[in-house]
Amino acid sequence: MSDVTPEPPAGSGDDSADPGLHLGVPGFLDPTGLLHAVEEHVPLPDAIERSAFDPTPGPSGPRQPRWWGNHPGELRWHAELYRLLADPVYLCRGVPRGDGSAVLLVPGFLAGDASLAVMRGWLRRLGYEPHRSGIVMNVDCSDRSVTRLERRLKAAAQASGRPVSLIGHSRGGHFVKALARRRPDLVSTAISLGSGLEAPFDISVPTKAAVAGVRIALRAGSERAARSGCFTDSCDCPFTRDFTGPLPHGVPLTSIYSRGDGVVRWRACVVPYATCVEVTGSHVGLAFNRKVYQEIAEILAARPAARRLVPARRAD
Repeated sequence: MSDVTPEPPAGSGDDSADPGLHLGVPGFLDPTGLLHAVEEHVPLPDAIERSAFDPTPGPSGPRQPRWWGNHPGELRWHAELYRLLADPVYLCRGVPRGDGSAVLLVPGFLAGDASLAVMRGWLRRLGYEPHRSGIVMNVDCSDRSVTRLERRLKAAAQASGRPVSLIGHSRGGHFVKALARRRPDLVSTAISLGSGLEAPFDISVPTKAAVAGVRIALRAGSERAARSGCFTDSCDCPFTRDFTGPLPHGVPLTSIYSRGDGVVRWRACVVPYATCVEVTGSHVGLAFNRKVYQEIAEILAARPAARRLVPARRAD
């Protein structure tokens, strides 16, 4: 496992190097850059332009060009799952064994705990005690979600008598980062998979449209959501302080990402305060990627040992 340099060499897969890739179209099908020019001038509703998984201050400098991602390419996750099932890492061969400590897994946007069932089963066989997040579909207010996750984190730590490792996929990685800052006494290490750690709005246009739809539904059912700007980059709920604040010393954060991500811009996953690890594959497939599983096994085995113990819960 090693850190990576944020800036790629020429021809390395940077999405800005090939104009056609903004629409998920190979450059040889758009040699004049016409599709890229069209996408920049197609008007989008403000509700989509301002959509964000979670709130952070807006980026400084020129506006990033719209990015349409590569959603057809995300269908690769099926192949990535089948490749994982045939790999020795899935059979817990050639990877460090666990020590029985707790791991809390948090799914991504529009997904639920079922999306991480394969990873939970693997972690259990590896020797850890995986815990569900309790999320059926990750579409709720960030602040409410993290508050509920905090209760689950506390229960898992009390049951094991040790700090808990956190793994979050996509939007789940935002929650993991916020939890690590909110409760560093209960967290041993944090791992994000394909998560924009400083720019959650750096997502594809189709994903922004899905976020906008969820925001409309939330506003219709909650006056608080409408008032606070839920699911925009200007939301002012308490979650913002935890997400944007610095991580406490002693809580390591690892960001695993792929330049082939068709949903989240890979550059948004590379931050100076995390150990950034690059793998190949799709965004959805990060939950089933054999290289990701290898990295997770090594990260969990290398985490600080018994940094802060919490009292074990007494049996009634």
